[in-house]
Amino acid sequence: MRWAFKSNSRWLDVAVCTESGHCYSYKDIRDKGEAQTASLTERDLLAIECNNSLESLVAYVGAIQRRTPVLLVDRTLDDSKKSELYRHYQVSSIFRDGTIARLAISGPEMHSDLALLLSTSGSTGSPKLVRLSLSNIEGNARQISKYLGLTSSNRAITTLPQQYSFGLSIINSHFYVGGSIALTNRSIAERGFWDFFDLSSPDSLSGVPATFEMLKRMRFDRMNLKSLRTMTQAGGRLGEETVKFFSQLGKQKGFDFWVMYGQTEATARMAYLPTSETMLRSDSIGIAIPEGRFELVDSQGETVNKSSQVGELVFYGPNVMMGYATEVSDLAKGDVQNGKLATGDLAEFDSDGFFYIRGRIKRFIKLFGNRINLDDVEKELQRGYPGLHVAGKDDLLLLAGSNQNDLEDGAGEFSRRYHFHPSVVKTFILDPIPRNESGKVQYAEILKSYESRIHDSL
Repeated sequence: MRWAFKSNSRWLDVAVCTESGHCYSYKDIRDKGEAQTASLTERDLLAIECNNSLESLVAYVGAIQRRTPVLLVDRTLDDSKKSELYRHYQVSSIFRDGTIARLAISGPEMHSDLALLLSTSGSTGSPKLVRLSLSNIEGNARQISKYLGLTSSNRAITTLPQQYSFGLSIINSHFYVGGSIALTNRSIAERGFWDFFDLSSPDSLSGVPATFEMLKRMRFDRMNLKSLRTMTQAGGRLGEETVKFFSQLGKQKGFDFWVMYGQTEATARMAYLPTSETMLRSDSIGIAIPEGRFELVDSQGETVNKSSQVGELVFYGPNVMMGYATEVSDLAKGDVQNGKLATGDLAEFDSDGFFYIRGRIKRFIKLFGNRINLDDVEKELQRGYPGLHVAGKDDLLLLAGSNQNDLEDGAGEFSRRYHFHPSVVKTFILDPIPRNESGKVQYAEILKSYESRIHDSL
């Protein structure tokens, strides 16, 4: 990142520490990045197959410094899906296994501001990408470092994929202030992760909801992590009891627990809940990040000015993407968002200005003329059947999970609670439930799998 190297006085500061026990300075990373990407120009489109390794991190830094647009890809994505993605966007070079392979003399026509392409669909290989500029990346790194109070003394350990916007934002925000990264590709379920944690002494640990549920099962409250000062959570709604659990644990053990909200379309993050509020407002996403602001818009397109009224959450800030790409021609487009992002989330705010997500616009269906909020239905049913997930479309409500008895009981519970005939509910054995790299359930994939099975059975 160009901003990470703006001051020569910090070139010798540590930027990255690896499991080998070796730490690399900012000068080391810059020099390695320049050497790694020496064959690239601003006319290339580089796909980096990421795996939280020093090599893929260095390739990212080198490409950003050269102003070579980058597409970050999950290294474990199916080869056929990767090949189709590269063909679709006319990728000219691929970084894989420590080396760059050239596919074409140059990439497609691209806008001069385009710096980064990220997928919102995790491991599905969808060609729909988010177009981000260097200004977006730097802006969000600056915003995050402000509300978290990051300095050059801070060190984060990698728990999330580099190609995932949340994981990448941790790297960017720490590099922005001259901090450092403890780099590992291990899962928190591995003993080696915690050995490296003790060795590298990071003060920050981050995760998505599934991360924190796993930590609870691992009896995280019994761990003695002397260096830990901050835990941050994003990537979906965390249950209120779990928010309170980690907030209270932080008070006991001396770390701050931050709940955050974001989307890839906003580079990473849009809101945070101050740590002083986590016990009182455990179901809130908090307030807008520095340099950003929210507004709510009702179904008539009017701004919601009163508390406790639901509208679509709209965000304004320098971190809002340039726009989407679905075709290669989109890469030549400039900024079509102009700093405004309609999130697709329904929300309300309280009398103190704290925001609360109340569902997704696309998570509403009509059952015989009755409007149904699938998020509300799922939340209610999961109290008794935690492995059950709710998808659907107009005149079809679908319960998916791995336990047939729970599915049948859940269908009966829905029928009784919402006063619909049992015939409107379909059940679907599906294991595992499809999720993206942040652990979010992919409801469209559930519905697609169901319809595909029905079609095949005809």
